[in-house]
Amino acid sequence: MARRALLDFEKPLVELEEQIEQIRQLARDSEVDVSQQLLQLETLATRRRHEIFAALTPAQKIQVARHPQRPSTLDYIQVICDDFLELHGDRRGSDDQALVGGVGRLGDRGVMLIGHQKGRDTRENVARNFGMASPGGYRKALRLMEHADRFRLPIITFIDTPGAYAGVLAEEQGQGEAIAVNLREMFRLRVPILATVIGEGGSGGALGIGVADRLLMFEHSVYTVASPEACASILWRDAGKAPVAAEALKITGPDLLQLGIVDQVLPEPSGGNHWAPLQAAETLKAALGEQLDLLSQLSEAELCERRYAKFRQMGRFLEGVAPESVQSS
Repeated sequence: MARRALLDFEKPLVELEEQIEQIRQLARDSEVDVSQQLLQLETLATRRRHEIFAALTPAQKIQVARHPQRPSTLDYIQVICDDFLELHGDRRGSDDQALVGGVGRLGDRGVMLIGHQKGRDTRENVARNFGMASPGGYRKALRLMEHADRFRLPIITFIDTPGAYAGVLAEEQGQGEAIAVNLREMFRLRVPILATVIGEGGSGGALGIGVADRLLMFEHSVYTVASPEACASILWRDAGKAPVAAEALKITGPDLLQLGIVDQVLPEPSGGNHWAPLQAAETLKAALGEQLDLLSQLSEAELCERRYAKFRQMGRFLEGVAPESVQSS
């Protein structure tokens, strides 16, 4: 079994994990009963892990959202779907591996599943372009969504990307136009759309499959208009101020729920989804089923009207009083 990668703030757990492993090894090599000691240490480790993850800062949640062993789109699909057939290509000569999709069955429902796909190691990440989709990826997603609309299949999307690919070739092929078309066309689709931020939801790359009737988000995922590193570089010309930017951007589930951006924050197992991926998948499956039950009661016209109204309400702000120190010219 591959060793689980530990984040900086998890290092206090290392000593406990090592003690637990030593006691397990002792139990295997001898007939000494160490069950009581093992239970005490495991209970202590679980409690400390819960305490650490219950008090994560936004900057630390970004580390969890980017964890290399965090479950990906295809990991969730494998668990929550009884059947899944991946569909390929945008019908314009491209089959972007950073954005995957296909038809599947969620319980007794046929659904269309689409999501960003990162790699598990360097080689796979290069093949998947680190989950950063090209214009062909977003055109493939739109083709699949139009297919779902034609056959009245609910659409489920999984958001997990640092942003759309920003290379010169992507710009030449119309990256901005491809995402803009997706935003426009998703508003007219007549089927329920559910989107879930399973890891990192960054910039327009996330929005390209994020116009949904319900936006769900895992507890330690993040959803942001720009990465904190990019924001810090723009505002202060210092990427080292990323933790300050992360706090100001309001990128965590509770903040976004309060702002009315997301509709539901899903709890994660103690230690994050990478500690118990099957438990995380079951949580997601139950939430998706519940939301689909509610949305299926709406007519096609109601779905489109409510989706439009949902996004029209975003972005409201109050104009504050100018500070007294600022002199009018």
